[in-house]
Amino acid sequence: MSDIAIKVENLSKQYRLGTVGTGTLRHDLNRLWHTLRGKEDPYLKIGQVNDRVKKAESDYVWALQDINFEVKQGEVLGIIGRNGAGKSTLLKILSKITAPNTGQITINGRIASLLEVGTGFHPELSGRDNIFLNGAILGMKKWEIQKKFDEIVDFSGVEAYIDTPVKRYSSGMYVRLAFAVAAFLEPEILIIDEVLAVGDAEFQKKCLGRMNEVSKNDGRTILFVSHNLSVVRQLCSKGILLRNGQLVFQGSASETIDCYIEKNNSGDNLTSIYIKQKLENKNFELIKAEVLDSNLCPKSEFELFEEIIVRVTVNCVKSIPNLYGYVSVKNKQEEMIIESDTFDYLPNLLDNVGEGVHEYYLTIDRTVLAQGAYIFNISFASHHSNNFLVDAPEDILAFSVTDNITRRGARRTSKTGYLIKWGKEYAKR
Repeated sequence: MSDIAIKVENLSKQYRLGTVGTGTLRHDLNRLWHTLRGKEDPYLKIGQVNDRVKKAESDYVWALQDINFEVKQGEVLGIIGRNGAGKSTLLKILSKITAPNTGQITINGRIASLLEVGTGFHPELSGRDNIFLNGAILGMKKWEIQKKFDEIVDFSGVEAYIDTPVKRYSSGMYVRLAFAVAAFLEPEILIIDEVLAVGDAEFQKKCLGRMNEVSKNDGRTILFVSHNLSVVRQLCSKGILLRNGQLVFQGSASETIDCYIEKNNSGDNLTSIYIKQKLENKNFELIKAEVLDSNLCPKSEFELFEEIIVRVTVNCVKSIPNLYGYVSVKNKQEEMIIESDTFDYLPNLLDNVGEGVHEYYLTIDRTVLAQGAYIFNISFASHHSNNFLVDAPEDILAFSVTDNITRRGARRTSKTGYLIKWGKEYAKR
């Protein structure tokens, strides 16, 4: 028996911009006519590379183009790349959610996928019913699911709500239960997208431990997409790097990450001031952000232990319930240094934001950052939003810290509580 769990050959996926599917009946009939005559699909000869930062010159774009790789049983494959590189499209094709235009995929084993919050769950059914539903989809018998039921509920930590319809779950509870179902119902192949980032730090640690366990002890294959490169380096044995829909590197996880960092030059195109060029008519949008010193003057380079403030300006068109903000600071290796959200404060700073333009000041703990270059990330979300994310501009600012004091640049642990302090006003410490 072959030890190959997944083999992908010449895989390509094309989309037509601004439409669902191929767009028109005429295009479908044209494709059918060429197929009946044994000729190649005419639309596969056109289309441009999927580069999201350039203006489209064609109606057709290649989300994936000529992808080739294989994964052996028991391997953990990390799939990395910038936003829009084609990672999620690849996972959807492997999960048989969407079909490729060309290429062949060979899969040996049952697949469980965790791609988006709530994927595979029926909102009207309880957590208990959804566990049995997902098990049945995987082809398991009722007694097999019952055997694993207690472990799933215990791992997910939602026992008190297991008989509540999942439509009443928060996004974190969704992810907890969905991961537990996928990890304990014993599929041979587990596919996980960035969705785990929704969970809290403790649960993410449990998930990573469980993935490591099922890979090494049970010989299950895992495909893992994440922007947290340190986690990919720790968890994965192999890696592939996607860029603009093309596979540009494959090798060990460490080699792939090093290649990504070298090619990406993360943060080189960012400055210490971000201004949204065009409003997107959202109910809540970040319109400006800038890095300031303690005198509230714009600055991009700081001395070690110097106060760093980020002022963000938002525009609220319509009040959003349960709105919260999330920020993070990472280094150029994309390792997370600090992360925080407005739930750190009671009441939540963004509760009941009224209409109009508002400013907020975020003070980064001066004792945490060592010498180096840093990238600031921000997003806004709501558990009551259909799409969860309200506005997510992601990496928006860059700044650096120089060490002319200690000449060592050793990172220090904060003794002042939260590493990022949120507030409506800035108060010097």
